[in-house]
Amino acid sequence: MQPLVLYDIVSNLPGHNVSPNPAKPRFVLSYKGLPFVTLWVEYSDISIAMRAIGAKPNKRQDGSDVYTVPVLSDPNTGALITDSLEIASYLEKTYPEKPIFPNNSESLIREFDPAHFRLIQPALKSIFVRTIEVFSPASAKSLIESRTMDIPLPWDENYDEDWALLEKGYNTACEWYQKTHGKWFMGDAFSYADIIVASYLLWFKRVLKEDEWVRISSWNGGKWAQILADVEKECKLA
Repeated sequence: MQPLVLYDIVSNLPGHNVSPNPAKPRFVLSYKGLPFVTLWVEYSDISIAMRAIGAKPNKRQDGSDVYTVPVLSDPNTGALITDSLEIASYLEKTYPEKPIFPNNSESLIREFDPAHFRLIQPALKSIFVRTIEVFSPASAKSLIESRTMDIPLPWDENYDEDWALLEKGYNTACEWYQKTHGKWFMGDAFSYADIIVASYLLWFKRVLKEDEWVRISSWNGGKWAQILADVEKECKLA
């Protein structure tokens, strides 16, 4: 079997990975034990690099095209897939061992994905402030230009309010988990829903200052640091 190729965003941090969306397929690939290599792309070069390999663009809220990562290339099948959720769906169908959508749960988790994002979206300004600090100057400038369409500047305004909204979001997520019997979102069954949660937590842990990550780690009795650690262990990335 030839290694699959995952396109991810490079940062100045050790190991380079930082973005939550490419983290999702990385967790899936590792969980399923599939061989893969990572090709790192500067945020500022995403459009050029993805056009060059023939990747399909995603759509912005206004309907215009935007090139994004992750993109997954599978030399074993010739597939080239854009978008973390579509990559997860492809991997599940093509390599069904160790399912990430157990008990026919893909449609449920497709609803969970945007619902979870809405919980943390109000705090993204503060997270982006930290993210541009670990990007190259060109990529930081590109991130600001692309994201201000949806999240207007200044990003560091109402910082305390952002944290309050983020904690409120995680309180809601904690209630979701409490409705199941087991440590995972689907009770005893590990799934892509847990990978979604962990991918954003990993982003926060990677870019936030230590005291800021400790703050998140203290919420809900330390639940979120534990879930990240549990998912990393389950996917053999710990």
